[in-house]
Amino acid sequence: MTVTVVVGNPKPASRTLTAAVQVARALRPDTEPTTIDLVTLGPGLLGWGDPAVAAAARTVASSELVVFASPTFKATYTGLLKLFLEQFDGGTGLAGVVTVPVMLGAGPTHALAPDLLLKPVLVEIGGTAALPGLYLSDRTFGEDGVIEEYARRWGPVVAALTDPALRPVEATNHA
Repeated sequence: MTVTVVVGNPKPASRTLTAAVQVARALRPDTEPTTIDLVTLGPGLLGWGDPAVAAAARTVASSELVVFASPTFKATYTGLLKLFLEQFDGGTGLAGVVTVPVMLGAGPTHALAPDLLLKPVLVEIGGTAALPGLYLSDRTFGEDGVIEEYARRWGPVVAALTDPALRPVEATNHA
């Protein structure tokens, strides 16, 4: 099982990173997630062909589960995360990858942002977004039980979607 956390916070080692890792560990406690803190990729995200960005994109595309996390900036996810998501081909870039959109904010005003803003982009680039997005308080996520409740409810779905025995077999051309 390959689990990856992608964080689009412009501040390195942020609360967003901490929360996203907690979500990944709660959903798949049997696997330590790989983390990609996008701010560390720097200006390589502004163009095409940067080796570090390409390696990060390959890691994500080859994962079975990816938690995409962002703070809420101006009522949406960050431009930093958007720059990274642009590295993936439409419709196929995340084919076969179970994606979980996570956003953090100061209050409940933007609680629908993960589902209304981030999830559609993940679907557009081919991700399997079967779980609802998760919105967390950036102040209380570590102690309010929301992550644990989300994992209790949705962990079995993640397990089923990422179980190799239950995944569809790719069609072969018999012509």
